[in-house]
Amino acid sequence: MWQKVFIVVVFIAIVYNLGAGLYYMITDKGSTNRTVNALTRRIAISVALFALVGVGIWMGWISPHGIVVR
Repeated sequence: MWQKVFIVVVFIAIVYNLGAGLYYMITDKGSTNRTVNALTRRIAISVALFALVGVGIWMGWISPHGIVVR
């Protein structure tokens, strides 16, 4: 259960950074690097989430759709 909660929390962080990037893009109009920083954080968090899910499946901590990987 804690794996699902962790994945949902990280997904919310990804969506938040995507929204922050949009907000900064509209308000700053290219005068700061806040848009680039927010989108860079989003990409880094996404890659980390994919890696952690992959490791979780490989280690057997997560079973996708109830299928056991052997």
